[in-house]
This record gives sequence, structure tokens and C-alpha cells, in this order.
Amino acid sequence: MNFLHYAVTIGPDDVVRVDLRGSAANVLVMDDLNFQSFKLGQPYRYYGGHFTRSPAIIRPPSGGPWNVVVNLGGFAGTVNAVVQVVHA
Repeated sequence: MNFLHYAVTIGPDDVVRVDLRGSAANVLVMDDLNFQSFKLGQPYRYYGGHFTRSPAIIRPPSGGPWNVVVNLGGFAGTVNAVVQVVHA
């Protein structure tokens, strides 16, 4: 499974901004437990989804450490992304 991974720490009012470079992609924001499940191919929960336009703006429900995953959902191709935490 190919994916890009970014670890971020956000404040309670911050958002995650992901600028996709190249193509539409899945942008998933999840906590550590769900990221481990994702890597193991087990069921997991996330915030975000499939984005066809950039930027993807995602507001997790709380501050703290989060994992941002960008992938093509198993489809062929390449994707690149720039991830930023935007402070409110």
C-alpha cells in the first residue's frame, strides 16, 4: 500500500490544509490508533475523504497529535502533497 504520511500537532481551533499536487486523492486525518489499523489493513475511522480539488481543509474534532495520510485508494498514479497546520 502506497501512501504519504505526515504527523502534525494541532491546536483546538486549527485546521489541516493539504494542497494536492498532481491528481485527486484521498486525504485522511486520523489518530494514532486508527493510523495503526490503517497500516494493518484493518477497519479504521478518519476525517476527510476523497478530494478532487485542492486545497483540502479538514478540522479534526480536537487538538493534539494527528496523522495525515494521502493516497490514491489503490488506483495507479502518483500524488504529491503539501501539508500545513493553519492556526485560527
